[in-house]
Amino acid sequence: MAVRAAVLPAIGSALEITEIELPEPGPGRVRVRLAAAGVCHSDLSLSDGTMRVPVPAVLGHEGAGTVVAVGEGVTGFSAGAEVVLNWAPACGSCHACSLGEVWLCANALNGAGDVYARTVDGVALHPGLNVAAFAEETVVPESCLLPAPPGVPLADAALLGCAVLTGYGAVHHSAQVRRGETVAVFGAGGVGLAALQAARIAGASRIIAVDVSSAKEELARAAGATDYVVASDTTAREIRALTGRAGVDVAVECVGRAVTIRAAWESTRRGGRTTVVGIGGKDQQVTFNALELFHWGRTLSGCVYGNANPAVDLPVLAEHVRAGRLDLGALVTERIGLDGIPAAFENMLAGKGGRALVVF
Repeated sequence: MAVRAAVLPAIGSALEITEIELPEPGPGRVRVRLAAAGVCHSDLSLSDGTMRVPVPAVLGHEGAGTVVAVGEGVTGFSAGAEVVLNWAPACGSCHACSLGEVWLCANALNGAGDVYARTVDGVALHPGLNVAAFAEETVVPESCLLPAPPGVPLADAALLGCAVLTGYGAVHHSAQVRRGETVAVFGAGGVGLAALQAARIAGASRIIAVDVSSAKEELARAAGATDYVVASDTTAREIRALTGRAGVDVAVECVGRAVTIRAAWESTRRGGRTTVVGIGGKDQQVTFNALELFHWGRTLSGCVYGNANPAVDLPVLAEHVRAGRLDLGALVTERIGLDGIPAAFENMLAGKGGRALVVF
């Protein structure tokens, strides 16, 4: 069956909106009609080679939709079920999984190397980060699905699969923000806006948003920021000035650039915590000297997928949404159709715009 999709022909190439041949689901696999998918910066990192992915591929890794068919042996879902895509399913048997660190599962992305569909000319296509959400329909393993939370529209639930889990988890799992602490969030994109809301939910007393664009201030404040700083060479100094010269208890870096990571580190108080969520390239080298590591006593940690367990955290996030504490609509600055994805990528490359949501 032919469906429309956004295909990445090669690393560094522009996305092409075209028809692909999607097979019926085989054993253990499920076919899903997408309702919506988020355009995430990680997809841009895949397309430009910052993160490696087999090509040609259909990208898109956060989405939600409705099951239209299931293959032999699928027991957890049936046609008509509403689902959220899980791009990093844990295997449950590797060393990380045995430690309960499912976000570090060694086998989570094995499916990205599979051939899941073909172009109309017969060229094999890979499913990006397992789920190939930039298409009208996709076929995924049953393990790549979670039940959509009741009471949350599918177009909003799509964002739960990556941006919200990552931003929320960075604050609650990685940085473990406590009530009354001060927080700075670097980057007011989808993940950053989710982190701002998570800091507010955690009871942070002061929440400082940092971004290169002054146009994002309204979005950031709506998400929970009490202060807004336009990024510059003096960002760390400005943040310390807002916190009695001490610095924040926690900095969450959602950009993935060496200069931003360094600024986040310098913005935290002595003994503070810096959590790096942004995905940077190998060329982004961050340096520290031995004396400052000793003197400041800060903690610098990486954060993969919000250190989250999707099966456990998704219902928690849904409850925050239903209670009005988490506004998924506030993460979206533009709603586009499938044809709008290439332009959304161009905007990200140029540093323009915010979060785009593809509605099918």
